[in-house]
Amino acid sequence: MMANSPADILAELEEVVATYPPHRCARILAGMVQLLTGSRGQCRELLVNVVDGVLLRLTERVEASALVQLSTALAELDIAPPETLWRLASHDSPDVACPVLLKSRALSAADLEAVIDSRGEWHRRAIAARSDIAPTVTEALIKHGGPICLDLIKNQGTKFSDAAYAALIAKADQDGEIAKALVLRPGTPDLVVRKLLSAPPARKAPAPSAAAPVPEAEPAPPKRPCRADYAGARPEIVALNRIGKLNDSTVNRFAIRGETANLFTALSVLSGAPLEIIEHVASDDDCEGLVMACRASRLNWQTTLTILSNRSGKRLSYSERERAQRIFETLLLSTSQWTVRWGQIVANASTGDPGNRSPKMGVSR
Repeated sequence: MMANSPADILAELEEVVATYPPHRCARILAGMVQLLTGSRGQCRELLVNVVDGVLLRLTERVEASALVQLSTALAELDIAPPETLWRLASHDSPDVACPVLLKSRALSAADLEAVIDSRGEWHRRAIAARSDIAPTVTEALIKHGGPICLDLIKNQGTKFSDAAYAALIAKADQDGEIAKALVLRPGTPDLVVRKLLSAPPARKAPAPSAAAPVPEAEPAPPKRPCRADYAGARPEIVALNRIGKLNDSTVNRFAIRGETANLFTALSVLSGAPLEIIEHVASDDDCEGLVMACRASRLNWQTTLTILSNRSGKRLSYSERERAQRIFETLLLSTSQWTVRWGQIVANASTGDPGNRSPKMGVSR
Protein backbone atom coordinates (compact mmCIF):
# COMPACT_ATOMS: atom_id res chain seq x y z
CA MET A 1 0.00 0.00 0.00
CA MET A 2 1.53 3.28 -1.18
CA ALA A 3 1.82 6.02 1.51
CA ASN A 4 0.29 9.39 0.71
CA SER A 5 2.51 12.48 0.87
CA PRO A 6 1.74 15.18 3.49
CA ALA A 7 0.62 17.51 0.69
CA ASP A 8 -1.86 14.93 -0.55
CA ILE A 9 -3.21 14.38 2.95
CA LEU A 10 -3.70 18.12 3.45
CA ALA A 11 -5.42 18.44 0.10
CA GLU A 12 -7.82 15.65 1.02
CA LEU A 13 -8.46 17.25 4.42
CA GLU A 14 -9.26 20.56 2.78
CA GLU A 15 -11.71 18.85 0.43
CA VAL A 16 -13.43 17.13 3.35
CA VAL A 17 -13.68 20.41 5.27
CA ALA A 18 -15.32 22.03 2.25
CA THR A 19 -18.23 19.59 2.56
CA TYR A 20 -18.75 19.83 6.33
CA PRO A 21 -21.59 21.93 7.79
CA PRO A 22 -20.56 25.20 9.53
CA HIS A 23 -21.08 23.90 13.10
CA ARG A 24 -18.64 20.99 12.51
CA CYS A 25 -16.15 23.31 10.86
CA ALA A 26 -16.32 25.55 13.93
CA ARG A 27 -15.50 22.56 16.19
CA ILE A 28 -12.53 21.59 14.00
CA LEU A 29 -11.34 25.21 13.99
CA ALA A 30 -11.51 25.39 17.80
CA GLY A 31 -9.53 22.15 18.08
CA MET A 32 -6.80 23.38 15.71
CA VAL A 33 -6.51 26.66 17.60
CA GLN A 34 -6.14 24.73 20.87
CA LEU A 35 -3.42 22.64 19.22
CA LEU A 36 -1.57 25.76 18.09
CA THR A 37 -1.81 27.64 21.38
CA GLY A 38 -0.73 24.56 23.33
CA SER A 39 2.41 23.99 21.25
CA ARG A 40 5.78 25.58 21.98
CA GLY A 41 8.92 26.66 20.14
CA GLN A 42 9.96 24.65 17.11
CA CYS A 43 6.88 22.45 17.31
CA ARG A 44 4.63 25.50 16.80
CA GLU A 45 6.80 26.73 13.95
CA LEU A 46 6.28 23.43 12.12
CA LEU A 47 2.58 23.33 12.93
CA VAL A 48 1.71 26.79 11.60
CA ASN A 49 2.84 25.89 8.10
CA VAL A 50 1.06 22.52 8.17
CA VAL A 51 -2.32 23.82 9.33
CA ASP A 52 -2.33 27.15 7.46
CA GLY A 53 -4.14 25.84 4.38
CA VAL A 54 -6.76 23.99 6.42
CA LEU A 55 -7.39 27.04 8.60
CA LEU A 56 -7.87 29.15 5.48
CA ARG A 57 -10.52 26.73 4.24
CA LEU A 58 -12.20 26.70 7.64
CA THR A 59 -12.41 30.51 7.77
CA GLU A 60 -14.59 30.32 4.66
CA ARG A 61 -17.01 27.93 6.34
CA VAL A 62 -17.59 29.40 9.82
CA GLU A 63 -19.61 32.33 11.14
CA ALA A 64 -18.16 35.72 12.01
CA SER A 65 -18.24 34.99 15.76
CA ALA A 66 -15.84 32.07 15.23
CA LEU A 67 -13.52 34.30 13.20
CA VAL A 68 -13.45 36.83 16.05
CA GLN A 69 -12.41 34.07 18.46
CA LEU A 70 -9.76 32.86 16.00
CA SER A 71 -8.41 36.41 15.59
CA THR A 72 -8.25 36.90 19.36
CA ALA A 73 -6.39 33.60 19.85
CA LEU A 74 -3.87 34.12 17.00
CA ALA A 75 -3.18 37.69 18.14
CA GLU A 76 -1.38 36.28 21.21
CA LEU A 77 1.04 34.06 19.23
CA ASP A 78 4.55 35.14 18.28
CA ILE A 79 4.41 32.63 15.42
CA ALA A 80 1.09 32.26 13.58
CA PRO A 81 -0.16 30.79 10.27
CA PRO A 82 0.79 33.61 7.86
CA GLU A 83 -1.96 33.29 5.25
CA THR A 84 -4.68 32.88 7.83
CA LEU A 85 -3.32 35.79 9.83
CA TRP A 86 -3.32 38.03 6.75
CA ARG A 87 -6.90 37.06 5.89
CA LEU A 88 -8.00 38.02 9.40
CA ALA A 89 -6.01 41.28 9.43
CA SER A 90 -7.45 42.39 6.09
CA HIS A 91 -11.01 41.26 6.84
CA ASP A 92 -13.68 43.87 6.09
CA SER A 93 -15.18 43.51 9.56
CA PRO A 94 -13.29 45.51 12.23
CA ASP A 95 -14.47 42.99 14.86
CA VAL A 96 -12.50 40.27 13.07
CA ALA A 97 -9.49 42.33 12.00
CA CYS A 98 -8.83 44.53 15.03
CA PRO A 99 -7.62 41.86 17.53
CA VAL A 100 -4.68 40.83 15.32
CA LEU A 101 -4.05 44.38 14.10
CA LEU A 102 -3.82 45.59 17.67
CA LYS A 103 -1.65 42.86 19.20
CA SER A 104 -0.16 40.36 16.73
CA ARG A 105 3.65 40.41 16.65
CA ALA A 106 3.61 38.00 13.70
CA LEU A 107 2.31 40.69 11.32
CA SER A 108 5.13 42.45 9.46
CA ALA A 109 5.39 46.19 8.90
CA ALA A 110 4.59 45.58 5.22
CA ASP A 111 1.40 43.72 6.22
CA LEU A 112 0.29 46.62 8.41
CA GLU A 113 1.06 49.20 5.73
CA ALA A 114 -1.03 47.22 3.20
CA VAL A 115 -3.99 47.19 5.62
CA ILE A 116 -3.60 50.93 6.27
CA ASP A 117 -3.85 51.68 2.55
CA SER A 118 -6.70 49.26 1.77
CA ARG A 119 -9.01 49.31 4.78
CA GLY A 120 -10.94 51.81 6.88
CA GLU A 121 -10.63 54.06 9.92
CA TRP A 122 -11.27 51.35 12.52
CA HIS A 123 -8.47 49.20 11.09
CA ARG A 124 -6.06 52.14 11.14
CA ARG A 125 -6.97 53.13 14.70
CA ALA A 126 -6.30 49.59 15.91
CA ILE A 127 -2.83 49.73 14.33
CA ALA A 128 -2.23 53.18 15.88
CA ALA A 129 -2.90 51.68 19.32
CA ARG A 130 -0.24 48.93 19.03
CA SER A 131 2.39 48.79 21.76
CA ASP A 132 5.20 49.07 19.21
CA ILE A 133 4.82 50.89 15.89
CA ALA A 134 7.64 50.92 13.32
CA PRO A 135 8.58 54.28 11.70
CA THR A 136 7.36 53.21 8.23
CA VAL A 137 3.98 52.22 9.70
CA THR A 138 3.80 55.59 11.48
CA GLU A 139 4.44 57.40 8.20
CA ALA A 140 1.70 55.39 6.45
CA LEU A 141 -0.81 56.28 9.17
CA ILE A 142 0.08 59.98 9.20
CA LYS A 143 -0.63 60.19 5.46
CA HIS A 144 -4.29 59.48 6.20
CA GLY A 145 -4.46 62.32 8.78
CA GLY A 146 -7.40 62.91 11.07
CA PRO A 147 -7.50 61.84 14.74
CA ILE A 148 -4.92 59.13 13.92
CA CYS A 149 -2.14 61.72 14.26
CA LEU A 150 -3.09 62.52 17.86
CA ASP A 151 -3.44 58.80 18.65
CA LEU A 152 0.10 58.20 17.41
CA ILE A 153 1.58 61.12 19.36
CA LYS A 154 -0.08 60.00 22.61
CA ASN A 155 1.08 56.38 22.13
CA GLN A 156 4.51 56.01 23.73
CA GLY A 157 5.17 52.93 21.58
CA THR A 158 5.14 54.99 18.37
CA LYS A 159 8.49 55.46 16.61
CA PHE A 160 8.81 58.61 14.50
CA SER A 161 11.17 59.09 11.56
CA ASP A 162 12.37 62.51 10.38
CA ALA A 163 9.79 62.28 7.59
CA ALA A 164 7.02 61.58 10.10
CA TYR A 165 8.02 64.60 12.23
CA ALA A 166 8.09 66.79 9.11
CA ALA A 167 4.60 65.64 8.12
CA LEU A 168 3.25 66.35 11.61
CA ILE A 169 4.82 69.81 11.70
CA ALA A 170 3.08 70.57 8.39
CA LYS A 171 -0.26 69.35 9.78
CA ALA A 172 0.26 71.35 12.99
CA ASP A 173 -0.07 74.58 10.95
CA GLN A 174 -3.77 73.79 10.64
CA ASP A 175 -4.31 71.86 13.89
CA GLY A 176 -3.09 73.36 17.16
CA GLU A 177 -3.87 70.15 19.05
CA ILE A 178 -1.16 68.31 17.10
CA ALA A 179 1.38 70.99 17.98
CA LYS A 180 0.39 70.91 21.67
CA ALA A 181 0.53 67.09 21.86
CA LEU A 182 3.95 66.95 20.20
CA VAL A 183 5.40 69.64 22.47
CA LEU A 184 4.12 67.81 25.57
CA ARG A 185 5.25 64.35 24.37
CA PRO A 186 8.41 63.17 26.23
CA GLY A 187 11.21 62.50 23.78
CA THR A 188 10.16 64.94 21.07
CA PRO A 189 13.45 66.28 19.62
CA ASP A 190 14.31 69.85 20.63
CA LEU A 191 14.58 70.88 16.97
CA VAL A 192 11.00 69.74 16.35
CA VAL A 193 9.76 71.59 19.45
CA ARG A 194 11.49 74.79 18.34
CA LYS A 195 9.92 74.56 14.90
CA LEU A 196 6.47 74.02 16.40
CA LEU A 197 6.77 76.89 18.86
CA SER A 198 8.12 79.32 16.27
CA ALA A 199 5.47 78.48 13.66
CA PRO A 200 2.93 81.24 12.88
CA PRO A 201 -0.66 80.54 13.95
CA ALA A 202 -1.99 80.62 10.38
CA ARG A 203 -0.90 81.20 6.82
CA LYS A 204 -0.28 84.83 5.93
CA ALA A 205 -2.85 86.57 3.76
CA PRO A 206 -1.72 87.79 0.31
CA ALA A 207 -0.07 91.19 0.25
CA PRO A 208 -2.37 94.09 -0.74
CA SER A 209 -2.15 95.46 -4.26
CA ALA A 210 0.43 98.17 -4.88
CA ALA A 211 -2.29 100.26 -6.55
CA ALA A 212 -4.27 100.47 -3.33
CA PRO A 213 -1.85 100.69 -0.37
CA VAL A 214 -3.34 99.79 2.96
CA PRO A 215 -1.97 101.44 6.11
CA GLU A 216 -0.41 99.10 8.63
CA ALA A 217 -3.01 98.12 11.19
CA GLU A 218 -2.44 98.52 14.89
CA PRO A 219 -2.47 95.26 16.86
CA ALA A 220 -5.88 94.58 18.38
CA PRO A 221 -5.94 94.57 22.17
CA PRO A 222 -6.10 91.00 23.46
CA LYS A 223 -9.30 89.88 25.13
CA ARG A 224 -8.95 89.69 28.89
CA PRO A 225 -9.19 86.04 30.00
CA CYS A 226 -11.90 84.85 32.35
CA ARG A 227 -11.48 82.40 35.21
CA ALA A 228 -12.41 79.43 32.98
CA ASP A 229 -9.70 80.44 30.47
CA TYR A 230 -7.07 80.36 33.19
CA ALA A 231 -8.34 77.02 34.51
CA GLY A 232 -8.04 75.55 31.02
CA ALA A 233 -4.57 76.99 30.44
CA ARG A 234 -2.94 76.03 33.74
CA PRO A 235 -2.54 72.23 33.25
CA GLU A 236 -0.62 72.71 29.98
CA ILE A 237 1.55 75.49 31.42
CA VAL A 238 2.43 73.49 34.53
CA ALA A 239 3.23 70.43 32.38
CA LEU A 240 5.50 72.48 30.10
CA ASN A 241 7.28 73.94 33.12
CA ARG A 242 7.75 70.50 34.67
CA ILE A 243 9.53 69.13 31.59
CA GLY A 244 11.63 72.28 31.11
CA LYS A 245 9.83 73.53 27.99
CA LEU A 246 8.22 76.65 29.43
CA ASN A 247 10.94 78.84 27.94
CA ASP A 248 11.43 81.91 25.76
CA SER A 249 10.28 80.14 22.59
CA THR A 250 7.05 78.98 24.21
CA VAL A 251 6.20 82.32 25.85
CA ASN A 252 7.11 84.17 22.64
CA ARG A 253 4.61 82.03 20.75
CA PHE A 254 1.86 82.76 23.30
CA ALA A 255 2.45 86.50 22.87
CA ILE A 256 2.51 86.43 19.06
CA ARG A 257 -0.63 84.31 18.82
CA GLY A 258 -2.55 86.42 21.32
CA GLU A 259 -3.00 83.45 23.69
CA THR A 260 -3.47 85.76 26.65
CA ALA A 261 -4.57 83.13 29.20
CA ASN A 262 -1.51 81.01 28.37
CA LEU A 263 0.79 84.04 28.44
CA PHE A 264 -0.41 85.42 31.79
CA THR A 265 -0.42 81.95 33.37
CA ALA A 266 3.13 81.33 32.11
CA LEU A 267 4.37 84.63 33.57
CA SER A 268 2.66 83.80 36.87
CA VAL A 269 4.21 80.31 37.04
CA LEU A 270 7.69 81.50 36.01
CA SER A 271 7.83 84.60 38.20
CA GLY A 272 5.92 83.28 41.22
CA ALA A 273 3.56 86.26 41.10
CA PRO A 274 -0.21 85.82 41.42
CA LEU A 275 -2.27 86.15 38.25
CA GLU A 276 -3.85 89.33 39.58
CA ILE A 277 -0.45 91.03 39.60
CA ILE A 278 0.33 89.87 36.06
CA GLU A 279 -3.03 91.17 34.86
CA HIS A 280 -2.41 94.48 36.63
CA VAL A 281 1.04 95.13 35.17
CA ALA A 282 -0.02 93.97 31.70
CA SER A 283 -2.85 96.50 31.58
CA ASP A 284 -0.81 99.36 33.09
CA ASP A 285 0.05 102.15 30.63
CA ASP A 286 3.53 102.25 32.14
CA CYS A 287 5.56 99.25 30.96
CA GLU A 288 7.85 99.14 34.02
CA GLY A 289 5.84 96.55 35.95
CA LEU A 290 5.50 94.22 32.99
CA VAL A 291 9.23 94.46 32.25
CA MET A 292 9.88 93.47 35.86
CA ALA A 293 7.53 90.49 35.57
CA CYS A 294 9.36 89.32 32.43
CA ARG A 295 12.75 89.79 34.08
CA ALA A 296 11.54 87.90 37.16
CA SER A 297 10.43 85.09 34.81
CA ARG A 298 14.03 84.81 33.46
CA LEU A 299 12.88 85.71 29.94
CA ASN A 300 15.28 87.37 27.51
CA TRP A 301 14.88 90.86 26.08
CA GLN A 302 13.55 89.72 22.70
CA THR A 303 10.70 87.79 24.34
CA THR A 304 10.01 90.72 26.66
CA LEU A 305 9.81 93.07 23.67
CA THR A 306 7.39 90.71 21.91
CA ILE A 307 5.13 90.70 25.00
CA LEU A 308 5.25 94.50 25.24
CA SER A 309 4.51 94.88 21.53
CA ASN A 310 1.48 92.59 21.58
CA ARG A 311 -0.14 93.60 24.86
CA SER A 312 -2.44 96.40 23.70
CA GLY A 313 -3.85 98.24 20.75
CA LYS A 314 -1.08 100.83 20.88
CA ARG A 315 2.39 100.27 19.43
CA LEU A 316 5.49 101.09 21.45
CA SER A 317 7.16 104.31 20.43
CA TYR A 318 10.93 104.37 19.93
CA SER A 319 11.45 106.20 23.22
CA GLU A 320 9.19 103.76 25.12
CA ARG A 321 11.12 100.84 23.68
CA GLU A 322 14.45 102.39 24.66
CA ARG A 323 13.21 103.02 28.21
CA ALA A 324 11.87 99.47 28.54
CA GLN A 325 15.17 98.00 27.37
CA ARG A 326 17.12 100.21 29.78
CA ILE A 327 14.93 99.03 32.68
CA PHE A 328 15.34 95.40 31.60
CA GLU A 329 19.12 95.57 31.30
CA THR A 330 19.69 97.34 34.62
CA LEU A 331 17.32 95.21 36.73
CA LEU A 332 18.82 92.55 38.94
CA LEU A 333 17.00 89.22 38.74
CA SER A 334 16.62 89.01 42.52
CA THR A 335 15.32 92.59 42.72
CA SER A 336 12.71 92.02 40.01
CA GLN A 337 11.53 88.76 41.58
CA TRP A 338 11.17 90.36 45.00
CA THR A 339 9.44 93.45 43.62
CA VAL A 340 6.92 91.54 41.51
CA ARG A 341 5.93 89.34 44.44
CA TRP A 342 5.84 92.30 46.83
CA GLY A 343 3.59 94.09 44.37
CA GLN A 344 0.67 91.86 45.38
CA ILE A 345 0.98 93.05 48.96
CA VAL A 346 1.04 96.66 47.78
CA ALA A 347 -2.01 96.05 45.56
CA ASN A 348 -3.94 94.39 48.39
CA ALA A 349 -3.06 97.22 50.76
CA SER A 350 -4.38 99.86 48.36
CA THR A 351 -7.55 101.55 49.59
CA GLY A 352 -9.49 104.66 48.81
CA ASP A 353 -11.05 105.87 45.60
CA PRO A 354 -11.53 102.96 43.17
CA GLY A 355 -10.55 105.27 40.37
CA ASN A 356 -7.09 105.72 41.83
CA ARG A 357 -4.37 103.41 40.60
CA SER A 358 -2.46 101.15 42.95
CA PRO A 359 0.91 102.52 43.99
CA LYS A 360 3.57 101.73 41.43
CA MET A 361 6.00 99.01 42.22
CA GLY A 362 9.29 100.52 43.08
CA VAL A 363 12.52 99.34 41.55
CA SER A 364 16.00 99.53 42.87
CA ARG A 365 18.52 99.85 40.08
